[in-house]
Amino acid sequence: MSSSSQIELPKTPASIQALPLKKAPRQSPFIFAMESLTRDRVAMLGLACLLVMVFIAIAAPLIAPYSPTTINYDVVLSAPTWAHPFGTDDLGRDIFSRVIWGGRESLRTGYLAVTIGLGGGIIVGLVSGYLGGAFDSITQRIVEVFLAFPSILLLLSIVAALGPNLVTIMIAIGVSSIPGYSRLVRGSVIATKNLDYVTASRLIGAKNRWIMVRHILPNIIAPILIYGTMSLGGAIMLTAGLSYIGLGAQPPSPEWGAMLNYGRAYLQLGWWMSAFPGLAVFITVLSINLLGDGLQEALNPKMRSAGPR
Repeated sequence: MSSSSQIELPKTPASIQALPLKKAPRQSPFIFAMESLTRDRVAMLGLACLLVMVFIAIAAPLIAPYSPTTINYDVVLSAPTWAHPFGTDDLGRDIFSRVIWGGRESLRTGYLAVTIGLGGGIIVGLVSGYLGGAFDSITQRIVEVFLAFPSILLLLSIVAALGPNLVTIMIAIGVSSIPGYSRLVRGSVIATKNLDYVTASRLIGAKNRWIMVRHILPNIIAPILIYGTMSLGGAIMLTAGLSYIGLGAQPPSPEWGAMLNYGRAYLQLGWWMSAFPGLAVFITVLSINLLGDGLQEALNPKMRSAGPR
């Protein structure tokens, strides 16, 4: 083919050639994960239910129609009515008000217990995993001793030493969960501390404390957040269980587990005394677990590829 028959392509104007190429804005991994979480309808349902339960617990003095401890012998063992939506117990106390106030006790105890365990586990696991050596060996031998000891026996030992109440339960659950948190954090730190950005920070003279807090901890927060969320449901269940056997909240405290134990003797005469506190525990723990599953899928790229539920 001759050169005259070749098709000449139009030349790009110089003004267009001189235009700088704009890079697409880089999205933060956290924002991307939160957007993925908001597309998860099941997780959003769990979050909405949990927020409603938390709001009701915080606004208990404004929402509860009666005092949770006021005795009224005129309405003893009254079935659910418009005046008492959840019925009354054998002393005429309003179950609806007691369930609302009980949410304060259960949610607060579970949250503080997870905070204690999470805080202690992060400190122990972060320092042990980063420093390594003899300190890590000694620390892990102590952690293994606690892990080998049955957690329920450790809980009962702490309760027996400090006395049965919600503060004791909070401390017992928090302390007994520190070894599990520390193992999780330590494993994540060991997998992260030799990465390039940590090595570069160490070479320019950054202190160990700065590296651990500024570089390592933010990059291992995902598994900690997931484990902490899932542990909150377990802490609430454990609080209710210990109160059910008389080792937690004591009468007349309107705690959900204590209410379940109190209503156990009236299942034939007043099923509502146990049904509604049990339903509150079920909804709260289920909401937390649904949210935890959604967080796991949003923060785990491999699971995120499966798409929203």
